[in-house]
Amino acid sequence: MIKKKEVLIIDNKEKGRIGEELATKYLKSNGYNVLERNYRTNMGEIDIIAIKSNLLIFIEVKTRTSTYFGYPYEAVNIKKQDKIIKTSWMYMKQKKLFDYQVRYDIIEVFLTKKYKINHIENAFCR
Repeated sequence: MIKKKEVLIIDNKEKGRIGEELATKYLKSNGYNVLERNYRTNMGEIDIIAIKSNLLIFIEVKTRTSTYFGYPYEAVNIKKQDKIIKTSWMYMKQKKLFDYQVRYDIIEVFLTKKYKINHIENAFCR
């Protein structure tokens, strides 16, 4: 991580790791029980899987240092949503978690001088 004239310069992998860490801390501090991070199958990946009350929540984390190329949530297009949904079904089947309502969220993490988190609940469904 390099600071140059108050602009944070980080490679995408490190940016994603930092964003997911901040999102996880945010969720835990707001009463979520984080079950998994970076759950992968041949279908796709889910960044964070959590439970709160009777909800099983699948969370996509998008981290940006600016909105020059658009807002982070805009990167979660229909194709990405379909992959997340199919992967979530595989997770529920594997873990036998059928007694929960399901929700799909997006957490936007903005990395600037200070970080900012925007949690979009029920960001998409099918």
